[in-house]
Amino acid sequence: MNDIIFLNGMRFYGYHGVLAAENDIGQIFVVDITLKVDLSYAGQSDDVKDTVNYGEVYKDVKSIVEGPRSCLIEHLAERIAKHINSHYNRVMETKVRITKENPPIPGHYDGVGIEIVREND
Repeated sequence: MNDIIFLNGMRFYGYHGVLAAENDIGQIFVVDITLKVDLSYAGQSDDVKDTVNYGEVYKDVKSIVEGPRSCLIEHLAERIAKHINSHYNRVMETKVRITKENPPIPGHYDGVGIEIVREND
């Protein structure tokens, strides 16, 4: 199955990070979500109940990123993937990519971040 639903470039303000400045000032986190889902049912029925409502996924991700702090974005990504996999039974696999565009570290770059992939058991 190669069907996917994606939400790219979601931007949220949060206070995640190891450094004090990240916890005090906060920063923007860019989140991309890719969900492996069998879309054939929705493609035939034209009914939202036969797919994953990406508007609901957006609200869930927003709540997590703008909610309680994680020291590591690895932990934040795990929280997001676990929530999606436990709340959306049509999802077979969740990929979460989190980018910090302006972390408080020296250097020139477009961003730093992580990406995880978790299968739904």
